[in-house]
Parts: sequence; C-alpha cells; structure tokens
Amino acid sequence: MSELKNDRFLRALMKQPVDVTPVWMMRQAGRYLPEYRATRARAGDFMSLCMNPEMACEVTLQPLDRYPQLDAAILFSDILTIPDAMGLGLYFETGEGPRFRKSVHTEADIDALPVVDMSKDLSYVVDAVSLIRRELNGRVPLIGFTGSPWTLATYMVEGGSSKDYRRTKAMLYDQPQLLHKLLDKLVLSITDYLNAQIRAGAQAVQIFDSWGGALSYNAYQEFSLQPMQRIIDGLIREHDGRQVPVILFTKGGGQWLESMADSGATALGLDWTTHIGQARQRVGGKVALQGNMDPAVLYSRPDAIRREVATILEAYGPGSGHVFNLGHGVTPEVDPANAGAFFEAVHELSAQFHVG
Repeated sequence: MSELKNDRFLRALMKQPVDVTPVWMMRQAGRYLPEYRATRARAGDFMSLCMNPEMACEVTLQPLDRYPQLDAAILFSDILTIPDAMGLGLYFETGEGPRFRKSVHTEADIDALPVVDMSKDLSYVVDAVSLIRRELNGRVPLIGFTGSPWTLATYMVEGGSSKDYRRTKAMLYDQPQLLHKLLDKLVLSITDYLNAQIRAGAQAVQIFDSWGGALSYNAYQEFSLQPMQRIIDGLIREHDGRQVPVILFTKGGGQWLESMADSGATALGLDWTTHIGQARQRVGGKVALQGNMDPAVLYSRPDAIRREVATILEAYGPGSGHVFNLGHGVTPEVDPANAGAFFEAVHELSAQFHVG
C-alpha cells in the first residue's frame, strides 16, 4: 500500500500535532455535486451505483478532485447494506427514502435472518474499498463506515424510515429480549463488516448512530451504546503498521458524551446542537472530537460560512484532537462553491491554533 502523503486526519484523531485542523464532510460524495448526479444517472439508480465498485470508487474520488483541501475520503455506500444482505429487500421510493420489502416483527423473523457472508453477500463493498484505496494512491486516508445496531434495527422493524420508531420502541419496552436478540445478530455482522473494510484498506471507521438520540437515557445506554461498545471491542485496531481509529457518532447524543467516551472509540462525532468547547472540557482528555457545523450554514454566503468556521475553531481552542466536519450530512441543495469556501476557511483559519 502507498505511503500516505496527507495523514493529518489520522494524526488529529490520535491527538497528535497537526499543521491545520483537518476537514472532511459527511455525504461529501453526494447529490450536491453535478458530477455525482451524472454518475448516478449512468448507474440507473442508487443501489446499482453502490453495488458497482468502479462507480462507487468514481464518486468517492469526485469531491477530492474538486476540493484539494479535503483531508479524507469516505467510502461511497449506504448504512443499510447489511439488512439488505440479510434478505429484507432494500429499495428506494422517490421522496420516501429507503424501504424494505420484508420487515422484522417476531422471534421467527429474527431467527430467519442469515449470518451475512462478507465475501459473498457484501463483496461489492469490500471490492470498492480495495479499489478506492488503490486509486487514492496515498492522497488521503480512506474512511469505512456502518450504521449502528440500533439504527439498523429501527429500519428493519419499521420497514423503512420512521418519525416516531413506534414499532421498535414498542418492542424495546414490551419484548426487550427480542430486540436484544436482533441487536446481537447485528453486532456480529457489523463487526465482521467493519473488519472486512479494514482488511481491504479502510484506515479509519465511523459508526453512524443516526437514531440513538431518539432514545431515553437508560434505553440509549442499553440498546444503542452497549451494542456499539461490543463492536468496538471486536474491531481490528492496528493494520498496515498503523492504528485504526474508530469514530462514534450519535446524532442527538450530546447529553451522553461521558459514557460514549468510555466506549473505546478514538473520537466522538458531534452534531451542531452541542457546544464543541464544552464537549472538549467534558471528554477531551479521553477522545478526539469531530464536528460540528450546522449543515444549513452552507446555504449562506462565503463570508458567513467563514464566520461560523471561526466561531467553532475558537470554541474548540488551540491544539490537536479536532477533525472539522458538519454536524450531519451535507444536503443536496448546497452550492458546491460554498462547500469549497468551507474547506478553504477551515485550513486557512485553523493554522493559528496549531503553532509550536
């Protein structure tokens, strides 16, 4: 594997000195980019794009070609590849988001879910990671990712997106042992999935706990955080002679940072509702922090974007341990020029915080 020409993202995650604060953006390969929309049109639909390693590689590299300031690439895929590989039949309704042809409601449904064979059922993801890593040729590190067990379980029980997680929460309170049985199965598959990505060349991994913030304090600890801890415990943490950092991102999880910092993760992702300076005071001795600009800032003018970047950098303060990112994924309506202004501002304005 090629030597990394730019490793400041990995260095910041390990809280080692950097020259500027590294930056990447969740969903940076996405619909806001015209070149992505063109490739997706060529693929025919979203899942066809995900399942074609050459096209997944192409769209992963598109933002790096457009924005030389980016300090990391993230695998182009979807968090729902594991439930799809379990035979639930993932498809996308226009305006509705992801749906499953089958959902999971009973013990028999859970028992029927197969153990996912990474080399067969999800080989397209592993192949994409290998290809992307080769094509990057050491430009920047490659991030692999997964959805959290709780997040995947909500999609599997609800049959798609949900506003209130009614069925999943009913299972949580009525039949907690049943939900644990589903989560246990997901923990095993997700651990295998991330380790397969690491072996194929992912140099850091992120767990997206998109819906953990919908839970009560006790339910989050038991049904979201504990399963994620078990995954972290089972991950390959050194590969290719380097440590493999793990980023844990619970949207709406700002109130649980202390327990998240005890999970074994290298870094915690923050959404925009948490003050990054206060988060650093609470957990900065244990973990690096990633985040956390409101994605809606990218609808504003470049000077307003620069002001918000400066505010977040000032709030974090001097020293390493910060990876700049949005507090959630970039939205399709964002002007690509504004994303460029964001990346430039991070590098330009952060240098003063990394002197000496």
